[in-house]
Amino acid sequence: MQTEAVSIVDHKIQVIESDKGIIYLVGPIQLPVKLGDGEAIFDWYCWLLCKERLDDVEQIIKKLSAINLAEMQQSSVLVYGDFELVDEAWIRMHSICHTGDIFGSKRCDCGYQLHESMRMIVDKGAGALFYLANHEGRGIGLFSKAMAYLLQEQGFDTVEANVELGFADDARNYGDAIRVLKALRSKPVALITNNPKKLDALQAAGLDVADRIPLWGDRSEYNERYLDTKINRSGHLAASACPNE
Repeated sequence: MQTEAVSIVDHKIQVIESDKGIIYLVGPIQLPVKLGDGEAIFDWYCWLLCKERLDDVEQIIKKLSAINLAEMQQSSVLVYGDFELVDEAWIRMHSICHTGDIFGSKRCDCGYQLHESMRMIVDKGAGALFYLANHEGRGIGLFSKAMAYLLQEQGFDTVEANVELGFADDARNYGDAIRVLKALRSKPVALITNNPKKLDALQAAGLDVADRIPLWGDRSEYNERYLDTKINRSGHLAASACPNE
């Protein structure tokens, strides 16, 4: 292994303790991103949860190169501006959604929320978007989500479909994302979300959440029932709800 490669990576990996193992956080890496007709430069981090602790960078590289990480999902965080030190910063905990984020599906509002929250963070001047792996379909995975979609086409709503397949309505966990957030910033944050469960998770972990920023939009004939179910069955705060509620 080339010592130059080791020296470059050496100062770009943080080791964070997790109750499930060790989080390896690599970054920042400059990532120019297209936003509408313009662009913005984010600092990209990626993290991986492992059971084994390896403090030596050369050992980490050797270990990970022997694993087919392409078959595993890893989470990311896009950081904008002086996220660590600025007094006010907005964050979003965004669950991976292949159909909405990548394919542009209109059956949900995920793609809209992803790009709109990035724009909001840039307009604010500082913030971070956490892109969370293993959260597909509220934590049931892409294949199970496909089966849930088949049930939805026969009249089930999103909650009923997940439960009918033997899953919880929402199986997502934000523990590791919160640990990474604490490693990147200690000051208060404002959370971009309509979901009070995300807000509760951050506050339960001792984070100072100064505000909640609602994010509704892209309503259409294809996702009307999906959005209504979020409010009526999953407890999401309606667009008219007070941001500080």
